[in-house]
Amino acid sequence: MANLVKLGAVSEMPSPNEAREFECANRTICVANVGGELSAMDNECRHSGGPLGQGVIEGGKVICPWHGWAWDPKSGAAHVPDVKVEVYPLKVENGEVWIEL
Repeated sequence: MANLVKLGAVSEMPSPNEAREFECANRTICVANVGGELSAMDNECRHSGGPLGQGVIEGGKVICPWHGWAWDPKSGAAHVPDVKVEVYPLKVENGEVWIEL
């Protein structure tokens, strides 16, 4: 992975089936923990700008707290065809989580 930026310690990541916001490299990232697997994507919902990291996990998707749009944290795809947010690869090493931006 090129251009890795430290996101935080593994202990700071969301618990299983939770999402959380992280400030990283002058942007806000949504990190979702779906069944113990971490994923990272843009935090801003493409529908109306809602903060995805403040949403909940339902059915393996991050649900926007503003209007309920569902986002797949692995692909960035919404429940609406051809609408996506950017996803970012993560690397866990020595108790730290790194993100490729």
